[in-house]
Amino acid sequence: MSQFHCSLDQLVMVTHLCLGVTILAVVAANVANADIGVDCLKDSVKITWKVSPEVVPHAARLFLGNCMPSHLSVLSTGEGEAQFTYKLIDCKFRRLMKGKRLLYQNELTFRPQAKPKPAAFTYPIECAYKRPEGWVPPFLSPGSGVAEGHGGLVFHMALLNEELSGVATTNIIPLGSFIPIWAAVEQKSHQPLLLLLEECVAATTPELQPGSQVYPIITNKGCLLDGKRGNSRFLPRYHSSAIILYLQSFKFGLGEEVYIHCKLVAWDPDFLDQSKKACHYVKESGRWELLDDPFQNALCSCCDSTCKSRSKRGVESESQGLIQSSVFGPLIIVDRSDTRTHNMSVKSLTAEQGKAQSKLAVGSPMDPAQEKSGNS
Repeated sequence: MSQFHCSLDQLVMVTHLCLGVTILAVVAANVANADIGVDCLKDSVKITWKVSPEVVPHAARLFLGNCMPSHLSVLSTGEGEAQFTYKLIDCKFRRLMKGKRLLYQNELTFRPQAKPKPAAFTYPIECAYKRPEGWVPPFLSPGSGVAEGHGGLVFHMALLNEELSGVATTNIIPLGSFIPIWAAVEQKSHQPLLLLLEECVAATTPELQPGSQVYPIITNKGCLLDGKRGNSRFLPRYHSSAIILYLQSFKFGLGEEVYIHCKLVAWDPDFLDQSKKACHYVKESGRWELLDDPFQNALCSCCDSTCKSRSKRGVESESQGLIQSSVFGPLIIVDRSDTRTHNMSVKSLTAEQGKAQSKLAVGSPMDPAQEKSGNS
């Protein structure tokens, strides 16, 4: 008779693995019982996927093709309502010609684990249209082709008000309070991308020089360092194309003009790794967590050491995304006991804030106020 020996560490590992598999099975079962509604529009589709409360924390693993939900609402019942509103040219829709009809086909999937692990749940999506007179498949049309690359990406940053309902009307921040910094990317005709903050530092100048004094906020390719020494964190996403850094104000540059310098990355959500991620430190659990997918928290394990790129090539030359440097400010952080007014720099924010206001209009897919209840 053979004997089986295992260490305590191995037993704990196996127990955690079994527990994780059990949890995934329960979540997958709840997804399978979901209520799905499909509305095929002229050149787009609107899908509503109602999920149980157990699935809500894992909503980042719901996909239409390769697209994440464009909006997520948490209902009063605790259930979630994930919406996918996308053009039929996005999300890897397949276009087929069948008789006198054009068919656009895709799949809704729940992927509790990253690729190449299989989806735990799959639901077919199809929109059928009358074939236009004289239509021929694109590959038969001379001069036709698919334009890919970085064209059509426009980045934005803005300071939000305390209610997250719009842009702030002042850039004066009391010490210790929170600074909601909104960043977003307009993707126009580009494939759906995930917005990440690769690096952010605070400085007292709008331009960084070799000898500039800086206060590190996000370092190590997406690790929110300030969340470990303070209470800064990322708020839950309301759209894959936007991110809100909930930054606790600091003493650096107290009473002076402070500028936030960031590297923004628009990236393919299927290609997250240690160099492309959004990690914040959760003090309650005492560990780093990935904003977009708790099942991939291992990507954050390097935040206390050194996170390395998977490739030595510059991100600008890679097909999965684009990097953009941005400076935001000035902000003026003041001691709560300081009663002096600081209105000299308020107008400096208005140009970019004004642009952002138009993107934050009610009903816009880039409206963070829609998810304020989930951000509290």
